[in-house]
Amino acid sequence: MELGMIGLGRMGGNMAERLRRAGHTVVGYDRDPKVSDVGSLQELVQRLNAPRAVWVMVPAGEATRATVESLAEALEPGDIVVDGGNSHYRDDQEHAKLLADKGIGFADVGVSGGVWGLENGYALMVGGSEEHVKHLMPIFEALKPEGEYGFVHAGDVGAGHFAKMVHNGIEYGMMQAYAEGWELLEASDLIKNVPETFNSWREGTVIRSWLLDLADNALAEDPELAKLKGYAQDSGEGRWTVQTAIDMAVPLPVITAALYARFASRQDDSPAMKMVAALRNQFGGHAVETLKGADSPGADVTPPA
Repeated sequence: MELGMIGLGRMGGNMAERLRRAGHTVVGYDRDPKVSDVGSLQELVQRLNAPRAVWVMVPAGEATRATVESLAEALEPGDIVVDGGNSHYRDDQEHAKLLADKGIGFADVGVSGGVWGLENGYALMVGGSEEHVKHLMPIFEALKPEGEYGFVHAGDVGAGHFAKMVHNGIEYGMMQAYAEGWELLEASDLIKNVPETFNSWREGTVIRSWLLDLADNALAEDPELAKLKGYAQDSGEGRWTVQTAIDMAVPLPVITAALYARFASRQDDSPAMKMVAALRNQFGGHAVETLKGADSPGADVTPPA
């Protein structure tokens, strides 16, 4: 199948490569001419055969909005636009209406997998009509992990990004719990080897998870996380999760507390936030702030099987 991919950064570039390895034809466009296959969005559209499918993988907000508006003018009736970024689900509904007025389909896809997705596959949470999702299934099948898990057609337009929003809210809570546990172990005079304690939990315990594996990776690289500053950003979905919960009167005390902890990290050099920063770097390649004179840690540890 042919696919246009707009945005060839850390995620989009790896997704394009995974699709090519699966035998699909991907025409990529990026503002960086060194990685772009074409010189313009219009050229990308011209290179694809109708009905076209174009995947947008650019930052949420104005960048995505401008790209969708440009595609609304460049594409033809019967084509489909996929937003695979971290857009707000209400933006999806607006974009779908804009495109539908021109006979162009739309699907939103929440994507999880970070820097490991190229090899392990990406978990996909999809919103859109049955017709559009069915047409795009060869792409979804190539991107998802092997086996029965890692894909869901969650509902109509907006459902994919709503599901990803909640997924990321849960992620906030889980990372915060590991981080607080690590800080308590570090503060104890009884625990003599904190990294080996984390390592021992990777099998046979009820708290084992991929995040725990990544925490172990981070501690193997920097046993006391001494190179990191206790500062963690939030990418937006955590805030949206809490705001949506307030709108729906759904209590989210753990996720809300985890979000507020990130806010607190920007006021003090929080020890727990060093672990959150390390985990974000491990699973997503997110930038970290290092202490002056420390080498920046990487995310090149072999992923778990």
